[in-house]
Amino acid sequence: MVSLDYSLGIQIVNFLLLIFILNVLLYKPILGMIDKRKKQFEDSDAEIRRLQKTVEQKMAAYEEKLRQAKAAAVEQKNELIRQGAEEAKTVIDAVRAEIPGMMEQFHTRMDGEIGAAKKILTDHSQQLSVEIAEKVLGRSLR
Repeated sequence: MVSLDYSLGIQIVNFLLLIFILNVLLYKPILGMIDKRKKQFEDSDAEIRRLQKTVEQKMAAYEEKLRQAKAAAVEQKNELIRQGAEEAKTVIDAVRAEIPGMMEQFHTRMDGEIGAAKKILTDHSQQLSVEIAEKVLGRSLR
């Protein structure tokens, strides 16, 4: 059985002294390091969340700018197509307006060439008929 003498008091004092020494030398530093690490993890986690939010905001801004740039490019492309169609219509209208004048010039030139060809053929046919008649008659007609 346990005797209740002065050794029990020494053991209680020894136990309390050991708890105090271990608390000061071991538990508090370890708990302090654990708290410090926990705080670092929380700070790192907060920093990660903040950076992730910043990245999301920048990605949203980038996507918005990209969307706007695409819309502007499509608008510019449509404008260029419209301008090209207008210029083509203007050129076609100008050419269509020139066609009757060109046709008139062509007909006038053709009529002149036909007249010149008829005159040449008439002269040649008269000369040729005289030559044929001379050969058939065997004498000169002039």
